Amino acid sequence: MDVVISEVIQYCRTIDPLELAGLLFGILAVVFLIKEHILTWPSGIVYVLISFIIFWREQLYGDFLLHIVFLVLNIYGWILWSGHREEDTSILSIRKLSGRRFVILFLISALGIVVFAQFLIYIPSMIEGMSPSSLPYWDSTTSVLSVTGMWLTAKKYIDNWYYWFLVDILATGIYIYKGIHFYALLYFIYIGLAIMGYIAWKKSMDQDLIVLHD
Repeated sequence: MDVVISEVIQYCRTIDPLELAGLLFGILAVVFLIKEHILTWPSGIVYVLISFIIFWREQLYGDFLLHIVFLVLNIYGWILWSGHREEDTSILSIRKLSGRRFVILFLISALGIVVFAQFLIYIPSMIEGMSPSSLPYWDSTTSVLSVTGMWLTAKKYIDNWYYWFLVDILATGIYIYKGIHFYALLYFIYIGLAIMGYIAWKKSMDQDLIVLHD
């Protein structure tokens, strides 16, 4: 136990400032999301920009490409939540997918995982000097499920928390394996935040339904 503690302390002393910044802004983005606060989007954008550098360096190309999509979806969510588009103002109310739409979306995501994994496997051979993708199938799984989760988040579907919970568990293991310890810690914290987020959004959604019925 003393050896483990000693190693953690040593790692903290030599932490990559980018990893630390990613940890802080990543947590901020989720905390604001739980509170349904619009600052979740600018915080998320900063987190994405930091992540670009880290994931390219670690040869996690799926995560790198994923965060390009995240950047677009963060901007998209910021626009929706800020009410810049009048026709989308209803998006600010938390909703739930129908059973049929949930199943369809999950099946589309599963297909996307298989296709994107093949892309990650073959793309390095097409680009001179590019290292082989690390953990392509696991990388693809977290990437595709994260895109689905982010889209549901921007649309304010409570179902987003199911996806984030699964992604957070998988990503924690991946980053421990890759030695990106502070990102592993970040996603471990995300597991708890995903549970808290679901509970908070469920309570908010139930309160909205009570008001509508009144």
